[in-house]
Amino acid sequence: MSVRCLQKPNENYQIFKLLGKGSFGVVHKARSTKKGHSVAIKTVFLDKRYHNRELQIMKKLKHRNIIKLENYFYSQKDSTKDVYLHLVMEYIPKTISQLTQYHQNQLDKVPMILVKVHTYQLCRAVAKLHRMDICHRDIKPENILISPSTSELRLCDFGSAKILKKGEKSTSYICSRYYRAPELIFGATEYKKQIDLWSIGCVLAELFMGRPIFRGKSVMGQLVEIIKVLGTPTESELTSMNKNYSNFNLPKVEPKNLKKLFGKRIPDEGIDLVSKFLKYNPNARINPLEACTHPFFDQLRDPNTKLPNKTDLPELFDFDSEELNSVNDQIKKKLIPQHLR
Repeated sequence: MSVRCLQKPNENYQIFKLLGKGSFGVVHKARSTKKGHSVAIKTVFLDKRYHNRELQIMKKLKHRNIIKLENYFYSQKDSTKDVYLHLVMEYIPKTISQLTQYHQNQLDKVPMILVKVHTYQLCRAVAKLHRMDICHRDIKPENILISPSTSELRLCDFGSAKILKKGEKSTSYICSRYYRAPELIFGATEYKKQIDLWSIGCVLAELFMGRPIFRGKSVMGQLVEIIKVLGTPTESELTSMNKNYSNFNLPKVEPKNLKKLFGKRIPDEGIDLVSKFLKYNPNARINPLEACTHPFFDQLRDPNTKLPNKTDLPELFDFDSEELNSVNDQIKKKLIPQHLR
């Protein structure tokens, strides 16, 4: 049963249920009465004191692993004159968070083939953003949508996204705590797009473990949890995260053995890839398209590989010239499987 109807010129949307609610808006499942298909509509209040970047960024984004903006329109409350922006997007039913929770409830882990398929597509989505100098700044399982039947993935929620410009300061209080890069915790304001790469590593680790790898109860508690696993950052690593940081008196902690942390089920290649994302030095983190060539994803390049439901993998290798021209010949060769060359 519909709750209410939002109107746009030549189109109506019937709202059916609330999908999510956050600091910046609410998302409902709806149906286009003109086209008859389901959509997701995100509604945000337009505060005149702040510039809303989300619509401008979403208009620029076209990639199979990034949520598609179908329409947008504005509405105004007569009583308050408040203006709201409505972003109409394709509807994808599940999230990585729900996938992990489902397998937790079943007392098992996410199948490794799904871990590979989803992480690979996430890397492709982030690579697209970073080529456009867009930093998502809030990559987390709740913002990664997946289709249960096809395992297609869409990165969503660009409410925190920003085009980062050299020399321009940005807030360090960004990104959900469990997925927040350490340079943000150390107060960096001239950080780079690599904060997204740290978040990818956290999501991959969570798919392995069934829970977040770093679960701090506060900002500093989050740093403590990171140091417990990765050990104490060196002075040069601290400087790479925030050149203005001066307190180097951190407790000396040795890094944990990641093989013991993740357990025997996780292949060495998977542990190696996580470690390449979870680097203190932002510049040492693996590039997302280079990550796609990592041996952890070799199974995806086998034409005989199937999903757990015995269907074919989603499209993974339709790289366009822009994507291929952004990497060197060695990576380019690895990106395209032998049977597709």
